[in-house]
Amino acid sequence: MGHEGECQSYVCSRVGVDSRDAQCFVSLRRLYGRAALSIRARRFFYLILVGLSAACGLVVEIVAGRMIAPYLGMSLYTWTAIIAVVLAGFSLGHWIGGQIAQRAGGRAQSDVAWSLLLAGGSALVSIFLIRIITGPVINLSLPPVATILIITFALFFLPSLFVGIASPVLTKLAIDDEPTKAGAILGGFYAVGAAGSILGTLAAGFIFISWLGTVWTLLLVSALYCVMAASLFISRRGGAAKERLVSFVILLGWGAVAFAGQWTGVFARVCIVESDYYCIRVENVSGEIGVPAKVLVLDHLAHGINLRDFPGGLVSPYADLQDTLMRIHVGERSPFRAFFIGGGAYTIPRAWLAARRDVEITVAEVDPAVTEVAITHLWLKPDPRLTIRHGDARSVLVSMLADQFDVVVGDAFHDITVPQHLVTSEFFGQVRSRLRDGGIYLMNVVDHREHPRMALSVVASLAEHFPIVELWRSDEAGERATFVVAGLAKATPAGDLPARHSEGVNFERLETSQMSRMLSPIVLRDDFAPVDRLIGVQ
Repeated sequence: MGHEGECQSYVCSRVGVDSRDAQCFVSLRRLYGRAALSIRARRFFYLILVGLSAACGLVVEIVAGRMIAPYLGMSLYTWTAIIAVVLAGFSLGHWIGGQIAQRAGGRAQSDVAWSLLLAGGSALVSIFLIRIITGPVINLSLPPVATILIITFALFFLPSLFVGIASPVLTKLAIDDEPTKAGAILGGFYAVGAAGSILGTLAAGFIFISWLGTVWTLLLVSALYCVMAASLFISRRGGAAKERLVSFVILLGWGAVAFAGQWTGVFARVCIVESDYYCIRVENVSGEIGVPAKVLVLDHLAHGINLRDFPGGLVSPYADLQDTLMRIHVGERSPFRAFFIGGGAYTIPRAWLAARRDVEITVAEVDPAVTEVAITHLWLKPDPRLTIRHGDARSVLVSMLADQFDVVVGDAFHDITVPQHLVTSEFFGQVRSRLRDGGIYLMNVVDHREHPRMALSVVASLAEHFPIVELWRSDEAGERATFVVAGLAKATPAGDLPARHSEGVNFERLETSQMSRMLSPIVLRDDFAPVDRLIGVQ
């Protein structure tokens, strides 16, 4: 018998068929078919895991921005830090995965399972950890960028690292099954990983955060990681019974943690509403104020304080100053028409509606959820004199007729978060064209107290359209201060201003010419408005 016959006899004997029987050839074809099917099924299984893990990694990245918003706000700095930390985790995870991929198939698959389990665990821990570390880190009084980087790294580096391990290992396992198709397999796995990343980004931004919130989105991601880990343990070739037991314990443990977190309130939402734009909270400050009062908090910043029984009361000093400037310059006009860029707590619109009957107010608020919260929690009442337009303030303003408002108030600016398209010279030109003769523009900016390059740049941009631009600074203690910028037709008479706000905060009018020579502010344009660099964050 030749070598071919010996090989055939050996193979047929291994499958339990007499080599002299023609059925042997049929059995061999079936055996090869089952092997090919097993390889295809395993490759499909690995593809699903690569796509899901990539999607989960990007969901965590998007959720990260919303998670830290109640503590640090949302700005170019927070997103830059999040993207950098997540990519650093992915990069190191891919490198570690490359080392693991050199191991034997069964062991490598188990290592991927453990890495996904750790990814799920670290994502779950971040829900607890953010409430523990943010306070102490913020209290270190480090520069804002350093604070953002430290908190972001502590929360999101490990989940990104562990999930980054999976892709190179699973790709190598698929190539080992069919080494002659290495190129096609490599391209396919890269494509599925990219598609998973896109799917995760879209799902987080358009579905999960709005419908589930950040906590339950992370719980879902953690659960998916655990399910993927368990499936790898169970499907491992040559896997032991203890690994199947581990899989059962993993799923049971995750369920116990989720139940305990929900039962104890640890997973309770920080926000009363997580909208497409903000983490929205309302806090009762009646004890501090002395009368029934609530404050609206958008992300990490108190946006306005409303008094239940005194709608005309303005607790915030900057709001009181804006009200005073309005009364001095255009207060005698009737009918009086105002446009607000941003509604927030609707504090000033509510006060002006209560103060006079001849007022007509239009508010452009980008987030309908903010308006709903103001109505349900902050005593804003529907009024025929109040028109609310939900949308971007610039688009809404441009749609309005020219020469119809007496005052435009810019109130859409949150600490280090400044919408750059609302502070450019081109936008201020649009504002000026919507004002009647002698109309004024008022806005508040939070900037560095001694080096307010952002505030001075706003002054320079407004000066292209208003004959008089004034800059007022509060005397509140701290490195950062609240500034009120006013674009006017004539200067404010010094004697018309109260010496001090009722809350004990004074605003002084600054001489901007000397400060501008020292700090070299720029005119902000639509094509160049580096507000994050100018805002005073170090």
